[in-house]
Amino acid sequence: MFGGIWTVLRKLKGGRSRHMLLGAVCLTLAMGAANGAGLAAAPAGSGLLGFAERRHEDLSAFTKWADMLSRHQWEEDHADRPQPCRVSADFSCPRDRWQNLIRELEGRPVAEQIAAVDAFFNAVPYVEDVANWGVPDYWATPREFLERGGDCEDYAIAKYFTLKALGVDPAAMRLMVVEDLNLRMPHAVLAVRLDDGVVVLDNQAARPMNAATVDRYRPIYSINQEAWWLHRATDPAISPAEGKAATGGVTAPRRP
Repeated sequence: MFGGIWTVLRKLKGGRSRHMLLGAVCLTLAMGAANGAGLAAAPAGSGLLGFAERRHEDLSAFTKWADMLSRHQWEEDHADRPQPCRVSADFSCPRDRWQNLIRELEGRPVAEQIAAVDAFFNAVPYVEDVANWGVPDYWATPREFLERGGDCEDYAIAKYFTLKALGVDPAAMRLMVVEDLNLRMPHAVLAVRLDDGVVVLDNQAARPMNAATVDRYRPIYSINQEAWWLHRATDPAISPAEGKAATGGVTAPRRP
């Protein structure tokens, strides 16, 4: 369901059609939320990137997220199985480098862990899903991403599971699907809530960003393994398809 909308949004570079479809995404999510087990909304301005948000625990509509979680669990359960990548000059696989990173970062300050994890995965090649998997939208596991590269949500997913392995509470992290107000297309990032605020890990940025400084993104929804959140602008003069005005931001080194 959401994969098809995601693909069409990517093709609509601007104009009324893209805004109408983005508004439809928000309406579809809201209607699903109304039929699900919704919890109290966060106070205005207290949600991610300063937008209001409402938490919901019914994740059944997010099939690509669920499929990725299932594949990731299978990979973790079978991590010791023989792998073709062992037949190489150094007998190593991409997963080995990932596990080495986790071991090296264990016990380090969380800010140092976040910065290192962000830099490690941002170095992975960006590859569109159609070229990589032959489908318009595919949410890769960390192992798949390390082996084949991926696009924006794959960076966020890999960072999420790596920080989880390092002891960061998964309830404090969310994959956030946003509209990039500069590039006029959808994007995905990882938001991590720390004691002193929220940081955003973005494959388009050179380093983690304080969420309070991020104004180029309008959040559509965010998700983790416990729940999902629908976001909306707190200013009634701002339409659901416009979010808040972009006044600058990170220059994108590659397409989201």
